[in-house]
Amino acid sequence: MSEFKALSLVPKAEAKQTLKDFKSDQEVRWCPGCGDYAILAAVQSFLPELGLRRENIVFVSGIGCSSRFPYYMNTYGFHSIHGRAPAIATGLAASRPDLSVWVVTGDGDALSIGGNHLIHALRRNVNLNILLFNNRIYGLTKGQYSPTSEIGKITKSTPMGSLDKPFNPISLAVGAEATFVARTIDSDRKHLQSVLREAAAHQGTSLVEIYQNCNIFNDNAFEPLKDPDTRGEVTVPLVHGQPIVFGAEGSKAVRRAPGGGVEVVPTASIAPEEILVHDARNPDPSLAFALSRLDEPAFEHVPIGIFRQIERPSYDSLMAAQLDEAVAAKGEGDLGELLMSGDTWRIG
Repeated sequence: MSEFKALSLVPKAEAKQTLKDFKSDQEVRWCPGCGDYAILAAVQSFLPELGLRRENIVFVSGIGCSSRFPYYMNTYGFHSIHGRAPAIATGLAASRPDLSVWVVTGDGDALSIGGNHLIHALRRNVNLNILLFNNRIYGLTKGQYSPTSEIGKITKSTPMGSLDKPFNPISLAVGAEATFVARTIDSDRKHLQSVLREAAAHQGTSLVEIYQNCNIFNDNAFEPLKDPDTRGEVTVPLVHGQPIVFGAEGSKAVRRAPGGGVEVVPTASIAPEEILVHDARNPDPSLAFALSRLDEPAFEHVPIGIFRQIERPSYDSLMAAQLDEAVAAKGEGDLGELLMSGDTWRIG
């Protein structure tokens, strides 16, 4: 696990914390069986490891089922407006380096009305963590197809089947050159928490896509990844520095495809040196992007893990350095004096 240098400016708690410290007094109200419960429990039990003052942790959400999250956390929270959580979180992270800032959003909230805000938060590399709950459906508004729903999805808004090709959130994030991009799943707490640890330690924007089951409007959307009879053949584990092999006794492997990109082949059909060794620290995003397309088009092979984890200066640290440079050159300045100096003033 990386050192928590991203949290070096966040005040530490005076006493040891437990899961109970992060539970609010609000009744948790999601549909019975919703995957959000598992994610909430995983986050609440993980946060004590960070040892941060709860007053310096903030959860910002948009609109959707997942966006109730701040109510259930005994931290500060901001239930914001549709799609704008990354923009609001950017302001917080840039102005308050003493905060650990988390965005909780859904596939509809983040990838439809909020798509532009998401892309630019990733591009800027602001020091915040984005948890994108992906259930491939609009749950709060009762089951319309979402930007990640598969082609042909029958819903209330697409009774004859959806026509548009879905977004791949991992491809989108890698294309925006995000510095930390990962995928995990609600039902695997151990893996989910291991990804959260790396995301929290990362200096810059982390995007964690969490496959989350909506048992009311899109039940079993990720069943191949959960069913003990199929998950070993479908799940492609990504571990930095390790050969990408999976299946029964490592029967399948990933290699670079002759025509570009990557492909799945029987392990026995290739030489050991042809097996692709996962490199999440590669500054070139092309390989991470190719891995993100491995599940196309039939969800037959689904990579799970950290796709990209590179270092680049965060937007907020660069902004702070720029402000320090301006103050050193021109002095602190006096806003009150400026405002009272007349009807016009010159800046610069």
